[in-house]
Amino acid sequence: MAGASTVLEDSSLLSRLDRGLLPIERVMALLSGLAAFSLMFLAAYSVSAREFFEKPLLGYVDLIEMLMPLIAIMGVSFVQRNGIHIRMDIIVGALRGRVLWLVELIMVLLILVLMIALVWGSWSHFDRSFDCARPLCSRDSSIDISLPIWPSKLIVPVAFAVLCARLVLQAVGYARAFWLNLESPVAVPLIQSVAEQARAEAEALEGAD
Repeated sequence: MAGASTVLEDSSLLSRLDRGLLPIERVMALLSGLAAFSLMFLAAYSVSAREFFEKPLLGYVDLIEMLMPLIAIMGVSFVQRNGIHIRMDIIVGALRGRVLWLVELIMVLLILVLMIALVWGSWSHFDRSFDCARPLCSRDSSIDISLPIWPSKLIVPVAFAVLCARLVLQAVGYARAFWLNLESPVAVPLIQSVAEQARAEAEALEGAD
């Protein structure tokens, strides 16, 4: 599993682009968290209504289906930026210097190729569902309360497109680090050691005081 990481910043164009994309990723991650909170609220409300009033929330399953893309996908670029995806660091964690940046670059490029394909496919999936000549611009709807499904389908290519932008920035960052043999490049997540993580947490606590 990936450890704690940090992303360095400076005045370069790459770092400015990194900081420019970050607010969008934060808003998307916030929406993902709000969707998860809403799902818990809907579950509690539905169970309570069934228990006390014998009338569960109408369309509960439909609402879950609508919220799932928000929960599962909207925050993916934010966690990629900060390097907090779950991954195996047994080999990568032992690498240093140009070899490390080359391996990271190759992995990011492979992910980018996959994500571009997923953007293409998910957009086609959305396009088949969206039709403004029909009521609510939808060719399909949920089963119970007939919610249009295209908004949920649109979330997927949008979130993946933002992730592609993040991956391009990280690819440039790793390529720059490889070419210049940088020790601490900007705009890429740098995995912290246990000691560095403890020091950062101690500094954060001191700042809070």
